[in-house]
This record gives sequence, C-alpha cells and structure tokens, in this order.
Amino acid sequence: MVRPPSGGDPAGRGFGTRLKTADKRSLSSQQWLNRQLNDPFVKAAHAKGYRSRAAFKLTEMDDRFHLLKRGARVIDLGCAPGGWLQIAVERGAGAVAGVDLLPVDPVPGAEILKADFTEPWVGARLVGLIGGEPDLVLSDMAPNTSGHRQTDHLRIIVLIEAAADFAVSTLRPGGAFVTKAFQGGETAAVLRLLRGAFAEVRQVKPKASRADSSEVYLVATQLKR
Repeated sequence: MVRPPSGGDPAGRGFGTRLKTADKRSLSSQQWLNRQLNDPFVKAAHAKGYRSRAAFKLTEMDDRFHLLKRGARVIDLGCAPGGWLQIAVERGAGAVAGVDLLPVDPVPGAEILKADFTEPWVGARLVGLIGGEPDLVLSDMAPNTSGHRQTDHLRIIVLIEAAADFAVSTLRPGGAFVTKAFQGGETAAVLRLLRGAFAEVRQVKPKASRADSSEVYLVATQLKR
C-alpha cells in the first residue's frame, strides 16, 4: 500500500494531492494512487496513527451499535494490517487477539497469530489467547483473488460462512459479530443464518467504505442460546 501523505487535520481535511509522476505506471495504477493520495479517510488514518482507513469503518459501527465494551474479549479474523486491533485496544477491550495469513506488526495490548483461520486448531488457540469466550468476533477477511469470477465468489462465501460459524459456536450468550460481506446472493444466505442465531442483524455500509465498492458489513448482536 502506498504510504499516505502527511498533512491535513485529524478529521482528514486538507488540500488534494496530485501524483507527481506517472512514468511506467498503468492507467489503473495511476487512478488507484491518485484516489489513495486524495482519500480523506487515508489522510485521517495517517494523522491518527491508524494502520488503515478501515479503522474508521469499525469506529463508525461501534459508535452506532456499542460493540466494544470496556473489558470485553475480542477476536479479529483477518486482522492485517492491524487497524481494527488498534481500535479494539483503544476503546478499552480487555483481551484482544487477531489472526491473519499475512505478517502483522505488533499492536500493544493485542495478541497476533500468523495462521490460516480455517485450520481446525486456530479457533481454540484464539479463544485461549483471550482467556475464554469472546464478547465480540470481528471479520474483515477477504480471499486472495484468482481473477476467475466464479472461483472468487465461492472463496468469499466460504470465508464469510466460516467466520459466521465460528462466531455462533464460540461467542458468549449475548455476544456480537461483525463481518464483511458483499452485495449479492451470498449476503442473503448469511443473513438467514445470522437471523436464526442473533436477536438483531443489520446490514451496514460505513462512510469509510468506498461508494464504488460492493462491500457491506453485517452487524449481528445479542447471540441467542
């Protein structure tokens, strides 16, 4: 990821930035870089020391649904680069653990496991790292894309369903679950699963989620047992 420019205030306001050189870059690369350089959430993340703009997605959802209670046990699936871990610790979670296939720089106050979440042993290890049943399971996981639409679609479904199954089987009664999903058939199927397990399930598009992205977040609260 391109390092965002310095400048601007903590709310992400500031002057736009132009890409100084386009030598040897494709048009799509130039467009992506320009969007990153001028994205107010990227600038705000840099100003606040967050590792990604995604931190603001979680803060908005927490402000609305009060997910991160002080002293809570939190598990973050697909935690790289660590922005959601930072927010969980910052907002008073008592025990925080994350897992990702990618290496993640240490986050003070959080335990980080480098592993494939779908491996059978990983779930129990995460629960052990936080000392018991989680109050909140977060998932911002996305699969590596192959370029083949149907294959990538199936990979997305598998990850979302795996995260949902883990949350339902692991959360304490009354716990909450947040997962990234994508508009389409897989979202409807997961919504049915979650509505059977949680008292309330909402579909949310945070402001920090780009308007041209199909991603949405499913926020499920009050796990029923």
